[in-house]
Amino acid sequence: MSTTTSPSPRHLAAMGIQAWRRRGVRTDQVEPDTARPEAGVDDADWRELAQQVASCTRCELHSTRTNTVFGSGDEHAEWMFVGEAPGSEEDKRGLPFVGRAGKLLTAMITALGMQREEVYIANVLKCRPPNNRDPMGAEVAQCECFLHRQVALVEPKIIVALGRFAAQSLLKTTQPIGKLRGEQFSYAETGIPLIVTYHPAYLLRNPIDKRKVWQDLCFAKGILAS
Repeated sequence: MSTTTSPSPRHLAAMGIQAWRRRGVRTDQVEPDTARPEAGVDDADWRELAQQVASCTRCELHSTRTNTVFGSGDEHAEWMFVGEAPGSEEDKRGLPFVGRAGKLLTAMITALGMQREEVYIANVLKCRPPNNRDPMGAEVAQCECFLHRQVALVEPKIIVALGRFAAQSLLKTTQPIGKLRGEQFSYAETGIPLIVTYHPAYLLRNPIDKRKVWQDLCFAKGILAS
């Protein structure tokens, strides 16, 4: 693992910040008649893609969701954070990472010297699995085209996979997260650097590992700087 900078008191304080601002514009709330009927996922623009997600019935998760959770943030961001699936609060509000884990993610972004609105945040799945169970392989297979298109539209300079499931899904691997941290990967065939770190929900249960996450974020920042 590469040597990384130790967190200063200011950085650690930032990672404890609970306040955050919600984006004023939600691309997942669009009128049905705004999308070109002939547009496929691979050539959809933001509004068309958001509408396709909102009306998706590809897997059984559509029958239990309250809202789809498309994504939020800067649509031309340098940083893209990817989690696994919406939780109960995200399902209610239709936005990613808005519960306790979301507040911690906001603090992590703040510690990097950015605002939440400056990055793009999405999940592998756009619908909540019942009882927050792990996503199933068939669900990922049906949904991952939406995330792939989001990556293509954002064109981030780096992707941060949050947690074991997101990392394994994005990298098509079964390696445990402990063996994936501290390494630089590329997402699919895009050549976009991808690094792996712990999910904010895990940090709520294991706050001692916040220091490891800071190391991972410094590693990612170093990749961009180089």
